[in-house]
Amino acid sequence: MVTRLAGTLRAAVVPLALIGLTALAGVVLGRVYAGDLLTRLVIGAAVGSVLVSVAARRLPSWLVAPVSVAAMAGWTLLSLRLAASRADLPGSLLEVTSDAARNGIPRLLTAMIPVEPTPDTVLVPVVAAWLAGLAGAEVALRTGRVLLGYLPAAGLYAAALYVVGPNAEPAVGPTLAFVAVAAVGLAVPAGVAPAGGDPSADLTPGVRAAVRLRLAVTSALGVALVLGLVALLGPVVAAQVDGRPVDPRRYVEPPQVQSLDENPLIRISGWALHPEQKLLDVSTVPSDEPAGDAGPAADGGDSPRIRLAVLSDYDGVTWRVGATYRNAGRILPATTPASDNTVQTVRQQITVADLSGRLLPAVATPREVSGARVAYDPATGTLIRPEGLAPGLRYTVTSVRERPDTNLLTTANVPAGDEVARVLRVADGVPDTLRRLATQLAEDNGAPYARALAIEQFLAEHYRVVADAPSGHAYPNLGFFLFGPRNAGGQEGTSEQFAAAFAVLGRLSGLPTRVVVGFRSGGQGTVRAGDAYAWPEVLFDGLGWVPFDPLPRPNEEPRPVEEDFRPTPEDPPPSEAPAPTVEPTASPEPVAAADGPPGGGGVSTPVLVAGGSGGLVLVVGALLLTLLAMRRSLTRNRLVRGDPGQRVAGAWREVTDALRLAGRPVGDDLAATEVAGHARRALADARVRHTGGGPSAPDGVAGTGDGAAAAGKPDGVDELAVLLNEVGFAPGAVTPDQAGRAAEMATAYVATLRSARPWWRRLLWSVHPAPLRRAGRPPR
Repeated sequence: MVTRLAGTLRAAVVPLALIGLTALAGVVLGRVYAGDLLTRLVIGAAVGSVLVSVAARRLPSWLVAPVSVAAMAGWTLLSLRLAASRADLPGSLLEVTSDAARNGIPRLLTAMIPVEPTPDTVLVPVVAAWLAGLAGAEVALRTGRVLLGYLPAAGLYAAALYVVGPNAEPAVGPTLAFVAVAAVGLAVPAGVAPAGGDPSADLTPGVRAAVRLRLAVTSALGVALVLGLVALLGPVVAAQVDGRPVDPRRYVEPPQVQSLDENPLIRISGWALHPEQKLLDVSTVPSDEPAGDAGPAADGGDSPRIRLAVLSDYDGVTWRVGATYRNAGRILPATTPASDNTVQTVRQQITVADLSGRLLPAVATPREVSGARVAYDPATGTLIRPEGLAPGLRYTVTSVRERPDTNLLTTANVPAGDEVARVLRVADGVPDTLRRLATQLAEDNGAPYARALAIEQFLAEHYRVVADAPSGHAYPNLGFFLFGPRNAGGQEGTSEQFAAAFAVLGRLSGLPTRVVVGFRSGGQGTVRAGDAYAWPEVLFDGLGWVPFDPLPRPNEEPRPVEEDFRPTPEDPPPSEAPAPTVEPTASPEPVAAADGPPGGGGVSTPVLVAGGSGGLVLVVGALLLTLLAMRRSLTRNRLVRGDPGQRVAGAWREVTDALRLAGRPVGDDLAATEVAGHARRALADARVRHTGGGPSAPDGVAGTGDGAAAAGKPDGVDELAVLLNEVGFAPGAVTPDQAGRAAEMATAYVATLRSARPWWRRLLWSVHPAPLRRAGRPPR
């Protein structure tokens, strides 16, 4: 009985050792997970896989794997259900499993630490632990090769260490436990010692001596080999003890935002034109915590603003998000609020209506999100949904709202150095007028908060908000917004121009600034497109990011910019001394009257009329030739000169100018695809009138003649619109061949549209001065 019990215990040592080695991999990996759910699930997989192999030892080896895999499927489904329930993720078990199977590995390597146990972050560890336990048990128990059976568990342990990388403290304790468990499994004999005593007793003395000598030599060589490896590899291994392991997460690209979300400022003007469009439904749960008094500059009211995006990077053309989003669980990493700020907890339930993209609206700064899988950028405190937004999506977000003390703002300083260089950077090419305006506003305002207020008040007092202002915040756009003539569309814009101008002027004044896009109505009810706007923020020491509102106050008429800002001319004005007068040396001869007698020496009336008419013809001819030359030079500059992007934009300008000359102008607020559709209809209508009311060619079918080449088909305008969008959203991606193709399409379209005009309009087409006037305007 005792012998049988001892044999049972010895037989249980190896399975227990395999379970322990596999479970230790879960302990190591669980150090970067929130809670202990992942560790418990891996331990369950280790126990289940080994016990299935122990129970199936009497079955044929080919049958053990299917049985164990079936058991693994059951445990995996249970694990996914537990993880989904704990993370409060919507969807059926089939949907959750399918999504985890597709995205398990990338989400595990891009998840934010601590990783929340969700179906996609527990699937791979659970399956890997089960397979390692199955392989190790089959090798160690069925073939008796224990050391070889340890290899799957050792590989799983090494993989866990690699995945954790530098994101946790060194796993000294688990590693020592791994070695100890492996040693126990190897040290305990697997069976009873054979009876009969020394097996070499029956050998002759000579043979026995030879065997013992061979064993001694072999042992000595083995010891020497081990000592040599220790001497050789010991220093290398010791040098790695204090080294920082490689983080595999740097080789995996985290979720990215779409081009539309990378610069959401361009959406402000479109939303302003459709203010009644429903974007969100918001329900705010009241909080008992005090909100404090942050003053008007801090938030602009008790209703919290909902942030959509934070834009920190500006290259002189576009403000961009530039954030690094990593998959996050329901609980987001906590950040320490500024010591001098009042903190309020805001809990909102948000339902998406017509808002598109990936950016997920939330009050700053989110701490917990349920009902949607999110990715999070700790630097800006903004969220995205990698799968994109969809109508009807409902989620709940709990945020920590910080409100600075206005009394401390007046004396607060702003940070400097490499840590904030990103939000202090001013791209090359700043217009001199912007620099002079920033210098003028900072001259009498030494404190950072005073400089920020000066910029805010200047913009609020001198400029007007209009809903139909075109989008644009590059240096030329801001220059036209700040200094352009009012009768030509200058000194007015949407919140896009106000926020961008404040941020640029702030950086020129030494203030770390950024632009935020969000929604003004963030309390209860419906959030519409008219509630969307942009505002600037300034970073202060001890207070964090403080929002400002440079928009004009209601019912206040803006003052002309010239009253407070007069840029110094670059060239000195000419002398104002009166020009010297030249006295005539002789009196002029009297001119004979027109009706004087013939032969009186005067010029006859026919000669005067002929001379005047000839001179007028020469002047008109010279003017027409000049206009023709200028128009051809303009077309050549647009289509031939500049980089490919500029040439594509020039080709598009040729098409829009042709539409204006044909009496079918397009608005600046239309998208490129809408303009292309307008161009097709204009060409079809022109052909109908040209043919006397006959049926027009369908879209995509050109007429006959040279002007109807392939590039001149209406679908060529669609292709040109696609190239223009590529220039706008992917600068530098257009090739020279595509630019040449754009020039051909524009030339053919203009020729086709011009050929459908009456003959006298075709004559005026090439000398019309309208394209020359528009060419001088800044881009809008």
